[in-house]
Amino acid sequence: MTDGSHETDPHGSDYPGASDPWSVRSITRTLLPVLLVLTGLELLSGLALGSFEATLLRYPSLLVLVPVTIGTAGNLGSVLSARLSTDIHLGLLVFSVENDRLVGNGLASVLLALTVFPLVGAGAWAVTRVTGTVRLAPGTVVAVAFVSGLVLAVFVVALALASTYAAVRYELDPDDVVIPTVTNVSDVLGVVVLVVASQLLV
Repeated sequence: MTDGSHETDPHGSDYPGASDPWSVRSITRTLLPVLLVLTGLELLSGLALGSFEATLLRYPSLLVLVPVTIGTAGNLGSVLSARLSTDIHLGLLVFSVENDRLVGNGLASVLLALTVFPLVGAGAWAVTRVTGTVRLAPGTVVAVAFVSGLVLAVFVVALALASTYAAVRYELDPDDVVIPTVTNVSDVLGVVVLVVASQLLV
């Protein structure tokens, strides 16, 4: 026998049968389709890298750049996605070009890329120089890293904003979908952008 009180869950839904967004079932239902799609994209990344194999073997500096470039782009995207997700949960973010937090986070990510990727290129050249396999001028390697990083930063910012907006639009938790989406797509874009930049500059 009940006392007539009406119990509600912390998210405002009535029991019984309320859908808990923090349950294993809910998280799995949200993440599984996303992860399956992203796994397919990662396979495409491997195919793109395989088509670039001859150039990578010829120029070891570019081979060193591959994991560092896609890793750095993914890290920038993860940081931006985490900040956007936090702002969403705190109610501080509005999807408008007049929102200082939105524009500031995007610009900060691009500026970080402009600072970090030339250092990535210099580091890749230095590593191959130490191992005695350097075949490209340092300026060429730095240019490839810089151009790749700049293009990737723009893509990553756009992707983080779009995926965060989509998560909010379809009432998904940004923590569940945005960072996996950004990091995995960055892997694919990183390979493609690096291939194109190398073909243009080497």
